[in-house]
Amino acid sequence: MDDFVAWFQRHGGVLDTSMMGITDFPGSGRGAVALQDIPENRTIFTLPRSLTLSTQTSTLPSVFGLEAWRKHKLHKGWVGLILCMMWEEAQGNQGKWITYLASLPTRFDTPMFWSDEELQELQGTAVVDKIGRDEAERDYHEKLAPAIKTRPDLFPSDKIDTWYTLHRYHITGSRILSRSFNVERWGGEVEQDAEHDSEEDSNEDAQANTSIGSAMDVDDSGNGGEAVDEESSDRDGDDEDMGDTSDIAMVPMADILNARYDSVNAKLFYEELHLHMVTTKPIKAGEQIVSRFSLSDSAGSHTCKFNTYGDLPNSDLLRRYGHVDLVPCPHLKGALGNPQDVVEIRADLVVNVVCGDVSNGETHRQRIDWWLDEGGDDVFIIDADPILPAALTSLVRLLLLSQDEWEKIREKGRPPKAKFDLQVSQSLRRIFEMCLINYQSPDLEVDAKLLAHAIIVRLGEKQILAGALETLRLIDAAFSDVGSVGSKGKRRVVSGGTTGGGKSKKARH
Repeated sequence: MDDFVAWFQRHGGVLDTSMMGITDFPGSGRGAVALQDIPENRTIFTLPRSLTLSTQTSTLPSVFGLEAWRKHKLHKGWVGLILCMMWEEAQGNQGKWITYLASLPTRFDTPMFWSDEELQELQGTAVVDKIGRDEAERDYHEKLAPAIKTRPDLFPSDKIDTWYTLHRYHITGSRILSRSFNVERWGGEVEQDAEHDSEEDSNEDAQANTSIGSAMDVDDSGNGGEAVDEESSDRDGDDEDMGDTSDIAMVPMADILNARYDSVNAKLFYEELHLHMVTTKPIKAGEQIVSRFSLSDSAGSHTCKFNTYGDLPNSDLLRRYGHVDLVPCPHLKGALGNPQDVVEIRADLVVNVVCGDVSNGETHRQRIDWWLDEGGDDVFIIDADPILPAALTSLVRLLLLSQDEWEKIREKGRPPKAKFDLQVSQSLRRIFEMCLINYQSPDLEVDAKLLAHAIIVRLGEKQILAGALETLRLIDAAFSDVGSVGSKGKRRVVSGGTTGGGKSKKARH
């Protein structure tokens, strides 16, 4: 990495090599290490904005022509940034970022590169639907490939089979997914092709700024404050269609820092002309310097964020970085796992389980359409919290209502309250049991003995479902106790949160 460090410093980067070194860590690969005790609030390194690599700093969009760039839809999603990175790398020693690009990984162990047989091990998890290989390849064939054929002066035919292949497209997309940052433009900066934006594009761009891609969010130190916590918006925005992604950038040196559960000790801040990596707590000599990744991506189809998110579940760690976290977990009584693991339950599964053979009937279609029109969620998040998502309970109750009760709810214009009764509890139990059956290996104990990455992901999700089923068992026991003392002892059990609570979200396609 000596060549990379020298390149970084030659292009305006400042790094105290007596303070930070680059080394390989067992289990997490290359990373940054403290070479001496580093106090809190100490700047570790600084780099100019001009050294970041994005569609704003690469010259390719300009020489390609901004109108043609937009005509080929290279300003949407990650295709444009992927093409910029491929082109810059193809320039060889004449390219500004060649030393940096040469330091990036050329091989990934993420599910994007797994065989169909290997992906079977992830059956039942949400990972498979989010890999986005088909979507990525469609973008390659429908956007990137046609674009480069129009400019043989920029993309000579003898270089296409070397630098612009589908495999290299996937590698470059994976580099962005695992390493890019969301570096917002400063103050009055205007996107270079903003004059070409239509009103529709402007609306999309305004929305995209809060939830775009592989980029890791940085904090705006120029305003004296920290960036808005993206934990909830990132999860809710995960897998949204991408609009303008010109703020997504590769940030040399910053992307060397790894992410690790509950170990963050540095954060990236930006100013008008520079970005700074600053310690957020004291770091002892020999400790790894760790920052936090915050990624919101479009179904994994080479679309992605950093620094203020939260620790990721193993399903996202595997999909984006090819590794998982195993730490002692309170909800597992100290056994190893990831405290951030979640299970995503789709609303169509809920409908099929609750309604059975009549799920496609007119009555239930009306209720489902009404639920979605009223802003109801179609994906529900189950985590280690024993309180089940109120929105899930509300949807189950909606589907169980009699016709008269349904008519009253529709007139009120509000979904049912998230109240438990025995019928709701039994329906939820069937839903969770169906989730367990969908895994490649439904047996939780078998997975506990085989700790390969894919198995760790599904084991963590099974443990979440097992906890949810235990919660329902206790609720059912409470109903049984109430029944045994007669009608005077009747009481209602209510699920936690509100119907629109945070443990649910819209599905992203």
